[in-house]
Amino acid sequence: MNKLISALAVIGIIIGFGVHGLPVNAATSISSISSGDLVRGESFSAVYYVGKDGFRYVFPNDKTYFTWYSNFDTVKTLSDADLATIQIGGNVTYKPGAKMIKINSDPKTYAVDDGGTLRWVMSEEVAVSMYGSAWNTKIDDVPDAFFSNYDMGSDIETSGDFDPVGAGADASDINHDKNLMAPIIVSVTDNAYEETTYTIDAGRAVKFVNYGNNKHTATADDESWGTGTMTAGQSFSRYFKTAGEWDFHCNYHSDMTATIVVE
Repeated sequence: MNKLISALAVIGIIIGFGVHGLPVNAATSISSISSGDLVRGESFSAVYYVGKDGFRYVFPNDKTYFTWYSNFDTVKTLSDADLATIQIGGNVTYKPGAKMIKINSDPKTYAVDDGGTLRWVMSEEVAVSMYGSAWNTKIDDVPDAFFSNYDMGSDIETSGDFDPVGAGADASDINHDKNLMAPIIVSVTDNAYEETTYTIDAGRAVKFVNYGNNKHTATADDESWGTGTMTAGQSFSRYFKTAGEWDFHCNYHSDMTATIVVE
């Protein structure tokens, strides 16, 4: 199963789950927001996790949220405008080891391992040995649309194949579970990109930041991607997951060119 997001999953990514009665606190300055914070906007109650890569990640439902947190005490409120400047990176998956999950269209029950990896629990005996006699109360149904956020891993034939407690302890936070890293910064000035060549590892995010006073873009020469117009102080982030070379330029200043090399 891959991570292609169905149309319904896209809806979940955009709106997240609403928290009834979650208070709207005074808006916090976006400059004070850092990796690991929980945020929401002023108009809608959807809660997001701010990743180390600079993206915000959606809790698709309350069940997912409560595998990671016990309450909403640390949720910070941003203005709707500030929240909109943080790009969405995807959905949060269940905390490893916390629960088992299944979907209506699949009779199998799965344990959740690191990075949203699903592992089929092959027998009731194994489930009891890992989760206790009340194992069947520790299974959540996940909508088919959100099942695509998970990857398939190896089957669990014996209790020695998976340690729920250890898996949960290893997943100290969502950054760790998703292996999120700080983005590579491409500084854009009114004269040039800071470097002519940026070499990165596949799967790393790149953040283009306009430090100049004029409008700029970073647009792939083959038009396969682009930041759109960035005014002073604006930024745009993108993941580069495939090895190769991407030449890019500024649509407003043809002499501004550079290359991203993905290894």
